[in-house]
Amino acid sequence: MSKKVTEVVEELALPILEELQLELVEVEYVKEGKSWFLRVYIDKETGVDLEDCGKASEKLSEKLDEVDPIPQIYFLEVSSPGAERPLKKEKDFLNAIGKNVYIKTYEPILDEKEFEGILTSFDGNEVTLEIKIKTRKKTIVIPYEKVAKARLAITFS
Repeated sequence: MSKKVTEVVEELALPILEELQLELVEVEYVKEGKSWFLRVYIDKETGVDLEDCGKASEKLSEKLDEVDPIPQIYFLEVSSPGAERPLKKEKDFLNAIGKNVYIKTYEPILDEKEFEGILTSFDGNEVTLEIKIKTRKKTIVIPYEKVAKARLAITFS
């Protein structure tokens, strides 16, 4: 198979989720122990519930049985991305402005590779964070192409 499992599943899932007015956040295909898991994370403005996950799972499962793109036996899990939702697309970064985020970079910026703070702006090229160091606030600008991983971050105050 020339395409990765996640890419094939994404192509199959998008029209189904669109029809259900749901957004595809991420597709993971991972081996845990002896079992393979196909995880499809979905969301919508108001958040997803069990019914949304059930409908999406049922329709996606039918499509996967029909197309049969995965040779191994696997478990399909459809769920919400949770409170620490990953930020994958530019739209995700724009929606996260004003929220607390965690960002890991490919290479050090100011001798650091991990940052957590309030996402204050995103212009498609740079991510600007306001971080707290003890009692001081500092603004950090991270080039978008240097972002390896990003997600919303829960704060306990």
